[in-house]
Amino acid sequence: MEHYYLILTMLLLVLAVVDLVVGVSNDAVNFLNSAIGSKVASRHWILLVASVGVLVGAVFSSGMMEIARKGIFRPEFFYMNEIMIIFVAVMLSDIIILDLFNSLGLPTSTTVSIVFELLGSAVAVSLFKIIGNGENIANMANYINSGKALAIISGILVSVVVAFTVGSIVQFIARMLFSFNYQKSMKWVGSIWGGIALTAITYFIVIKGLKATTLVDNNTMEYILNNIPTLLLYSFLLWTIIFQVFISIFKTNILRFVVLMGTFALALAFAGNDLVNFIGVSMAGLKSYQVLLANPGISPNQLLMSDLAGPVNTNTLYLLIAGFIMVITLWTSRKAQRVTKTEIGLSKQEIGYESFGSTQLARVIVRISRNFSKSIQKITPKAVSKYIDSRFDATKARTYHAQAEAPAYDLIRASVNLVVASILISSATSLKLPLSTTYVTFMVAMGSSLSDRAWGRESAVYRITGVFTVIAGWFLTAFIAFTLSFIVAAAIYYGKAPALIIIVIIAIAILIKSQLVFRKKEKEEIDETAEVEQSIVQKCTTDVKNTLEEVIKVFSRTIDGLTSEDRKLLKHVNADVEDLNLNAKKLKYNVYNVLKQLEADSIETGHYYIQVIDYLREIAHSLTFVSTPSLQHIENNHKGLSEEQAMELKSLSKEVSKLFNEILTIIMENDFTEIPDTIKHQQDILDLLNKYRKKQVKRIKNGETGTRISVLYLGIQNEIKNILLQSINLLKAQRDFILNNVE
Repeated sequence: MEHYYLILTMLLLVLAVVDLVVGVSNDAVNFLNSAIGSKVASRHWILLVASVGVLVGAVFSSGMMEIARKGIFRPEFFYMNEIMIIFVAVMLSDIIILDLFNSLGLPTSTTVSIVFELLGSAVAVSLFKIIGNGENIANMANYINSGKALAIISGILVSVVVAFTVGSIVQFIARMLFSFNYQKSMKWVGSIWGGIALTAITYFIVIKGLKATTLVDNNTMEYILNNIPTLLLYSFLLWTIIFQVFISIFKTNILRFVVLMGTFALALAFAGNDLVNFIGVSMAGLKSYQVLLANPGISPNQLLMSDLAGPVNTNTLYLLIAGFIMVITLWTSRKAQRVTKTEIGLSKQEIGYESFGSTQLARVIVRISRNFSKSIQKITPKAVSKYIDSRFDATKARTYHAQAEAPAYDLIRASVNLVVASILISSATSLKLPLSTTYVTFMVAMGSSLSDRAWGRESAVYRITGVFTVIAGWFLTAFIAFTLSFIVAAAIYYGKAPALIIIVIIAIAILIKSQLVFRKKEKEEIDETAEVEQSIVQKCTTDVKNTLEEVIKVFSRTIDGLTSEDRKLLKHVNADVEDLNLNAKKLKYNVYNVLKQLEADSIETGHYYIQVIDYLREIAHSLTFVSTPSLQHIENNHKGLSEEQAMELKSLSKEVSKLFNEILTIIMENDFTEIPDTIKHQQDILDLLNKYRKKQVKRIKNGETGTRISVLYLGIQNEIKNILLQSINLLKAQRDFILNNVE
């Protein structure tokens, strides 16, 4: 029996390592986004600063470990075998959930997931205990620490509102002080701003962080706590003087130092607050096994885990090992970069392609906000409004010739995001309240971007939809975490070792599948940064080439799927068409940013570039009206094509593919002398199309074909005609574009 629990303990330790990797991939967004979004330094310097913060924070996190042991349930009422079921169910569920959100690129809360997983598995085991002992369901309160659980949950929800509000207010004050042209204001208020920021970091990170460790003796700690106001005053004066010297004498941009220190602080706060989410449960499992070894002769079924209710002292070596694993993950995880894009996209200053659509709720909120803003403007003196508008005039911000060089937002907003978030998180950590670092950092960033007028009329509805999507994912996290851990705990409780083996195999399969899907998506994604760095001619040619190659493939596969009535193939094709349309839409929405970079090129060049992008969009759009009706027809089990119809469509598909290959050759070789031959080929296909259309009309008149298949067949023919016309238009626009650029 001891061997079984040794295996479970080893499994928990292995799961802790996996959970660290998966969890950091999700939570790295919390402390890296502001530094990366503002491009305060190169990525490796940002990671280096964050790594030091993570290692220090890992040492500070010992005091938070009790949440995993006694924060949600009462361990003194559970036996050893029951406790281990709860812990294993939590860890398996956590890994699956976090990896799912990582793959989707959505930041979620590791704190919320771990709290609801503990709650779900503990409720499951408690329920089975109550049923087995013939107790009343009201006795559930003896097993579940409902008061603590509700306090944690309410604290998390309150932190969302507080973070958004504080972020908005502080950002408004900061922008009023500095404006977007902050270089001028820096010599007057920069040192004070830096002094406040670094004093706040010193207080909440160093002073309160030291309370959770044994690095400082009791006498020193008592002196620090008794002299906090004096120490804060000295800290403010010291930092302010240092920053003023660097600003006045060395002309240093101290905001870079503030942002990097904020990154360090937030990384430290993250590790100090969230490390429990990754290894707390496994450490509790290890402690449980040690209790079992210390009580030889007592069966795990009879050994109550009262020891887990006592003081928690986690071995510093374990914390350091966990810290190093987190650091390695920081440097190597590509999923962390994917999650980072979501938050930066919702808070960026520039307007461009938006990742989210619009919803009715978002439109109503924007409409109400605009009306409220108009009402405020009516009662605000014009001089005041004019002054405020001048401070928020983004046109005075530094301009960048290359889009790839431009940050998502400036160093003022980055410093606000980092300092405010680190203060809020560290405050909760000092109170041993595990609020969600994801919720806090995300909502601070959203509040500051709203206050900074990054959500203008052109983007507000999409940004609000994105925020609601992420928040909905948070609530979904809680529901999934509770449900999944409940099911896993129930399966292990009744199925014992066989059920555990099956669940572990399923978890491994899910992780492998997720990684394969992620790598496929990563491979298919366009490297937008590399594209921007290309010349306009290279970019346009690359866009056309990639789109046309995909069009040929998708069109041919659609016809193959329809003629063979292959529903699975058509479903894959529809997904490809959706991606193709999304890429075409991105190109169209990115036209504004591309044209802004064309200072050295003529207006005619930009005009032809727009034409090419429009034709690409039209071709992709036409494909939708080929693939979607085809899939719907087959899914509804309608009668398929006749032999003659299938042959005609295959013949058209073959000729269209030849035509597109000719167009591709002309574009890639920049030899437009063959265009007349290509136009003749297009006309031949149109003649063939007219011939087949007349044959279809004849079949309809003779009653040889049904209504639905006739509508589908004629609709596909019409879209083929549109694709042919747009393809030649695209080729001509590309020719004019190239020739005009050469001139």
